[in-house]
Amino acid sequence: MTYPDSPVSPVIDELWERRGELSPDDTDARKVVTEAVDLLDTGDARAAYLIGGEVVVDERAKRAILLSFRVLDMVESAAGAFAYHDRIPLKTRYDGVRVVPGAIARWGAYIGPGAVLMPSFVNIGSYVGPGTMVDTWATVGSCAQIGATVHLSGGVGIGGVLEPPNAQPVVVEDEAFVGSRCMVTEGARVGRGAVLGSGTILGPTMPVIDVETGAEVSRGHVPAWSVAVGGTRQKEFGGGTFGLPCVLLIKRLDEGRRHDKAQLNDVLRRHGLAT
Repeated sequence: MTYPDSPVSPVIDELWERRGELSPDDTDARKVVTEAVDLLDTGDARAAYLIGGEVVVDERAKRAILLSFRVLDMVESAAGAFAYHDRIPLKTRYDGVRVVPGAIARWGAYIGPGAVLMPSFVNIGSYVGPGTMVDTWATVGSCAQIGATVHLSGGVGIGGVLEPPNAQPVVVEDEAFVGSRCMVTEGARVGRGAVLGSGTILGPTMPVIDVETGAEVSRGHVPAWSVAVGGTRQKEFGGGTFGLPCVLLIKRLDEGRRHDKAQLNDVLRRHGLAT
């Protein structure tokens, strides 16, 4: 699905059709592209939206990001003693955001009021909702959509995706908790209030299995208000029986109930795990 009400100028689509001809010398094109990325930076545009429970990509917004690499010059920027050389400058707008030294966010990423960036990296096109914690050494990849009051624990890797422009990014919905060193890759989705145990790998084709029934509940989508951990399931091959990765749904949570860290740890410890 393509987002039908994109706030990004339709001129972007015209520029996309002749992108091979563009360069930093095209000042008119650069103006249109800059205005589009500014909309992403302020949160007035997004790379993807949740509409009726479905992820809808704004392909035009993603095209604007890709065009920025063609029409922007390499420039130097600095943060204290640290120097950078890139086409995309650092983000400068942090309204109500706590940014700890060592955190890096690129222009074109939106960070909501009350969010906290520990030493971490937030890439262009991503959206980080209000009150969300991006913990130490966590990365939020390009165009990833992170909801409000989410906790991305230390070392979490949220994958990014720019090409093709219609590719679905990672979506982590409001109030989710993503445990330390989890990897959530292109097109995967963590539902509202869901918890991923430490080290869980969730990709768009990863089977999510309910341990109580053995049923596969989804591919690449951890349901809202559930606790999930990484696991394996046995599969027969010509050379023998091998364990293939999956995600195990081990508990359903009460909808709307705030996460109790001690209670979550008890749940995970009963399965030989911890957050």
